Amino acid sequence: MADAENPGARHRRHSRQAMPLPDCVALVLQGGGALGSFQAGVYEALSDADVVVDWIAGISIGAVNAAIIAGNPPERRVERLRAFWDTITAGLPSFPIPQDDRVREAVHEWSAMAVMAQGVPGFFKPRMWPPFLAAPGSCGAMSFYDTEPLRATLDALIDWDLLNDGPVRISVGAVEIQSGNFAYFDNRLGCRLDARHIMASGALPPGLPPVDIDGRLYWDGGLVSNTPLTHVLEHQAAPMLVFQCDLFAANADPPKTMMDVMAREKEIRYSSRTRQVSAEAVRRRKVRDAIRRVLDKLPADMADDADVAALSSYATEHPLSLVQLINRANAWEGGSRDYEFSQRTMREHWQSGRTAIAETMAQSRVLAQNIVDGRTAAFDLAPRRHSH
Repeated sequence: MADAENPGARHRRHSRQAMPLPDCVALVLQGGGALGSFQAGVYEALSDADVVVDWIAGISIGAVNAAIIAGNPPERRVERLRAFWDTITAGLPSFPIPQDDRVREAVHEWSAMAVMAQGVPGFFKPRMWPPFLAAPGSCGAMSFYDTEPLRATLDALIDWDLLNDGPVRISVGAVEIQSGNFAYFDNRLGCRLDARHIMASGALPPGLPPVDIDGRLYWDGGLVSNTPLTHVLEHQAAPMLVFQCDLFAANADPPKTMMDVMAREKEIRYSSRTRQVSAEAVRRRKVRDAIRRVLDKLPADMADDADVAALSSYATEHPLSLVQLINRANAWEGGSRDYEFSQRTMREHWQSGRTAIAETMAQSRVLAQNIVDGRTAAFDLAPRRHSH
C-alpha cells in the first residue's frame, strides 16, 4: 500500500546498513504480557543496526519495555531490558526437553499454570486472601494479584529523570475506569511519568489491580486499544519511520483443538484492532492525497477562500513508512502464551524479534526508496510462517 507524499522528504540520518532515516523514528509496542520479549529483541536488533529511536509508545508490557528504553542511556538499554526479562522469568528456568510440539505444548501449559499459582518474580504475586474477603473498594477486592513487586523492579531499572527529560519521547496508554476513556501519559505533553503510569498501562483486570493516579483509577490500555499507533500518528509533526511490534498475528491457520480456539480468539481480539488502525491510517492519507490533487487544480484566485484554506489545512500530511513486525506463534503455543513466563520461551521470543528486524533489513531497499521518495506506505517485510 503506497501513496505519493511530499517527494523529497528529508532524511538526515542513516542506519549502519546505510538506510536513510527520516526526522523521526518511532517504536510502537503492543500489549501481550510474556510475549513482550519479542519487542526487546526488536529493540536490540535496531540498536545493533544503529537505528536511533526518537519516540517510543507502548501499551501494557509494551509500556514497560518503553520505559526501560527511555529511562536508560543508549549503552545500557539492552542490558536493562535483559535484567528485567531475566528477573521475571527466573521462577521458571530452562531445563532440557525433547523438541516435540506435543511435549512443548504440555510444558508450555504447565508453565502457565505455575504462573497462575505462584505469580511472576519482580512482577506480581498472589494475594494472601481471595478478593471476596477484602474490603470493598480496596485493591485486594478488585484483583487476584499484588503488583507491588513491579513497582520495585521499575524503580530499580529506570532513571525517571532521564525518562522525563531525556532525548526519547515516551507515550503510554491506559483506561480511566470511571469514564471508560482512554488516556495517554506523554513526557512531551506536560506529564511527568513514574512507576504508576507504567503500572496503570498494564493493570489488566481481574488479575491485576487498578492504579491510582491523582485520584483516578486506571486499567490496562489494551481494554480499549492494544496499540498506541493512533496516538503517534495524531501527533506526527515530521516525516516518520514507525516500527510497529504486533504480538498477536491477524492471520493464522484455523483451530483444530480447544487450546487452538482459545489462542485464535485472543489473536483476533487483539490483532484486529491493530490492523484496523494501520489500515485506517493509510486510508486517511490516501483521502488527503486526493484532496491535495484536487486543490492543485483550483484557480490561484481561490487560494484565499476560507473553505479552500480549511480543506488545505486538513490535507496537510507528513510522509509515513510503517513497518509491521509481527510475532507469529509457534505450533505449541496456546491460549496461555501471554502469561507463560518461562526463560526458554522468553529467549525464543527475544530471538524472534531479532530475526524480524534482520529479515526486514534484508529487504530494506524498498523501504529506503519509500523514505527517499517521501511517500506513505505500510510494509510487512518478514516472511510469513505457519503458526498452528
